[in-house]
Amino acid sequence: MQYYNQNTLIYLNGEFVKAHGAVVDLFGQSLHYGYGAFEGLRSYSTHNGTRIFKAEEHFERLEKSCNAINLPYSWNNRMLIEKTYELLAANNLRSAYIRPLVFSGSNMHLMTSTDANIMIAAWEWGPYLGQNLLKVNISSIERPNPKSFRVDAKISGQYINSIMATSEAINNGFDEALLLDQDGCVAQASSENIFIEKDFKIYTPPLENIFPGITRQTVIDICKDLNFEIIEKKLTIDDVYQADSAFLSGTAAEIIGVKQVDHVIYKEHWENTIGASIQRKYKNLVLEQENYEVII
Repeated sequence: MQYYNQNTLIYLNGEFVKAHGAVVDLFGQSLHYGYGAFEGLRSYSTHNGTRIFKAEEHFERLEKSCNAINLPYSWNNRMLIEKTYELLAANNLRSAYIRPLVFSGSNMHLMTSTDANIMIAAWEWGPYLGQNLLKVNISSIERPNPKSFRVDAKISGQYINSIMATSEAINNGFDEALLLDQDGCVAQASSENIFIEKDFKIYTPPLENIFPGITRQTVIDICKDLNFEIIEKKLTIDDVYQADSAFLSGTAAEIIGVKQVDHVIYKEHWENTIGASIQRKYKNLVLEQENYEVII
């Protein structure tokens, strides 16, 4: 897809500049070593105007990701949120995907950087995985070991793991990959968290070896609000195979149901599942169609 055109503006180090004219330092660690941090946010067109869902949480997580790898972060998050709204208006965007990226300057040494840059871009993007139920396969590629990498941080280089897992899944005729952790337990999809339903209860892996998704926490909050029992526990492949249904969550993908995992097709009709109720509640929430919480 085309992410920008000749008129698209991005926010770069305090200024709004044309995307096609922006330059990248070819001697930067981010380009050579993946030493950078990023976020993904969504804005929605609501009856209250354009709203970015959980903007503060996302920019706070961006700051935490930078701190996790000692990448300098000198920006005020409230200012960045304001600039993001300005960016959306400048590009005439309402419902959009937003990508902030913090990247380093020139440094070819394997030492943490002393300076950093920030870029924020936005474009129209539907649900990342589409809207149809997904075919998912158990990947041969494992989730990174938390003792070797900060799996709770959204670091650019880490997503090579996701690219390889997703590519493998698609080449095998599936839509998305489900990765195991170093102990053989189910961790998450390539860029989404997983939930399964069994006997009217919702289960999801604990935070130990997975990415702490903001949408994941929103799902947990929705479950509590709707009085659905939700349990965080280690899940086996058999747990996933024997579930009544399953769904994935993520900012880009939102909430999307799973049709099958490997050869196992879920028999429960998606519209009758708890996951479908959560999906509807989530859509109402981000569109501010109910008085659930204040969206900043």
